[in-house]
Amino acid sequence: MNTRIILLVDDSPNDIELTIRALKKSQITNKIDVARDGSEAIDYLHCRGIFANRQKENPILILLDLKMPKVDGIEVLRHIRSDSGLMHIPVVVFTSSREEQDIVETYGIGVNAYIVKPVDFQKFTDAVQQIGLFWALLNEPPLN
Repeated sequence: MNTRIILLVDDSPNDIELTIRALKKSQITNKIDVARDGSEAIDYLHCRGIFANRQKENPILILLDLKMPKVDGIEVLRHIRSDSGLMHIPVVVFTSSREEQDIVETYGIGVNAYIVKPVDFQKFTDAVQQIGLFWALLNEPPLN
């Protein structure tokens, strides 16, 4: 069983549930941890707060929503790319935002991919499965 972790950062309970279900349907065996806002994501990455006792292993992939309370996804991405211990983690923005400014800004900061969440359930599921298969199974990330 694969113990490498995927971190899902999203504030929508429905999107969290659908994303986890789609990843499992793809037979991706990675552990999926969830942070429900940007502040939780940063705490998770630094093993503090409610994540103080988690295994100190960086995730192999971060699926990051942009529009979240407390700390938005762009600030989380800035934090990740400015930290030498986190900067090589692949980050895929998976968001409902089609705003050109968000796309340009996140690529400028160093996002690995930008995917707009499909509204259609089947297309949403297909998108998550393709993301998971590529990043969790095919991509070779640098060692922590």
